[in-house]
Amino acid sequence: MNGRVTLVAATAVALSAALAGAALAAPTTGGHEATREAMRAAVRDGVPGVTATVKDGHRTWRATEGVGNLRTGQPRSAADRYRVGSITKTFVATVLLQLDAEGRLSLDDTVEKWLPGAVRGNGHDGRKIALRQLLNHTSGVFDYTSDEEFGRTYFLKDGFLAHRYDTKKPAELVAVAMAHEPDFAPGTSWSYSNTNYVLAGMVIEKATGRQYGAEIRDRIIEPLHLHATSVPGTRAAVPQPSSRAYGKLAQTATGPTYDVTRLNPSMAYAAGEMISDSSDLNRFYRALLGGKLLPPRQLKAMKTTVRIDGAPNAAYGLGLMDRKLSCGVHVWGHGGGIHGSSSEAVTTPDARHSLAFNFNGDWAGDADAVIEAEFCGDRGAGTRLETR
Repeated sequence: MNGRVTLVAATAVALSAALAGAALAAPTTGGHEATREAMRAAVRDGVPGVTATVKDGHRTWRATEGVGNLRTGQPRSAADRYRVGSITKTFVATVLLQLDAEGRLSLDDTVEKWLPGAVRGNGHDGRKIALRQLLNHTSGVFDYTSDEEFGRTYFLKDGFLAHRYDTKKPAELVAVAMAHEPDFAPGTSWSYSNTNYVLAGMVIEKATGRQYGAEIRDRIIEPLHLHATSVPGTRAAVPQPSSRAYGKLAQTATGPTYDVTRLNPSMAYAAGEMISDSSDLNRFYRALLGGKLLPPRQLKAMKTTVRIDGAPNAAYGLGLMDRKLSCGVHVWGHGGGIHGSSSEAVTTPDARHSLAFNFNGDWAGDADAVIEAEFCGDRGAGTRLETR
C-alpha cells in the first residue's frame, strides 16, 4: 500500500520457464514499442505477467505480457481486474475533498474533532493534526504496516497462511500505530503512512454516517461507470475476469512462490483495499485531472504538493503524486502494492494521455521503467506528450 512499494516484503527471484509463453494483446493504435519492451523486461525480471492500457485522446492501446496463471500457463488479459493497493488513496482523498466542497467538513479540521481520542498515545495527539496532513502524509502518524508483529502476522509465510482471512477493524489498525511514537511533529516533515488513510476513511464514515466504500461507489464508481471497480470490504476473492496473484511471503531473494490471490483486504481498509482494472483507472484519473470530480478550489488543493525526501523528481499532494520524468514530462497519479499485486496509474496534466498497468507479482519488475517508456520512449511514434 506504500505507493508502488508492495505491502509484502520485497524479494527478487527469477521464475520458471513457464513465463516463456508470453502473450501480447493486439494493440488498437500504433507505436508504444518502448512500453512493450519495458513490459517484456519486467517478465524477464521475474514478474509472472503484466497487463496495461493506454488512453491517448480518443485512441486506446492495450497489451499484455507473461502469464496470469503459473500452473496452467494462461496468459494475462487486458480486461483483468486486480487489487490496486494504495491507488485507493486517491479515491479516498477525492471523497474527502468533495465533502470539503459541500461544507460538511474542512481540511483544516483536526482529527480529534471527528475521531475523538482515536489518535492518542506515545506522543500522538489528534488535536494537533489537520485532515489535510493525513492526506499529504505530513501528520507524523506511525505507519501500522511497519509494526514488526503486524508484518510477521500478515506479510510473511507462516503468519499470512494462518491469518489471510482475518477481519481487521479500522480502529485495530490505528491501535497498532498508537503503540509506537510518531515519526515527527505534525507538519514538520513528510513520511508515507498507511495509518493516515485508515483515519481518513474513518473520518468519511463519521461525517456521512455511511461506509466509506459506499461513498466512493455513489460519488465516483457509479457516476463514472467504473464497472470493474469495487471496494471489497472483507470479500476474499477478486472478481472475474482476473489473473492469479503471486508473492514470496519472505524477506529473502530466493524461495518458493505462493498464490496469494485470496485474502481478506480489511487489513488494508481505506489505505489500499480496492479492486479495479486498467481501463477504469485511466477513466478515473482522466476525470479527476479534467475537473469532473472536484471543483477548481478542491482540485487545486489536491495538486498542492509537498516535497518527498529523497525523491527530487516527485512531490505529494492530497492522495495524488506529481512526477517529473526524464524527458521533462509531468504525470499525476498514484501507485499501489498489496500481496501479489503491484500497480500504477498516471495521467498527464491535461488529462489526455493516461497509462495504467499491473504486475501480478510483488517482488520483481521495474514499474518506473514502464512509465518512462510510455511517456518518454516513443517520441515520434505517434504518442502525444504533454508537459506541465
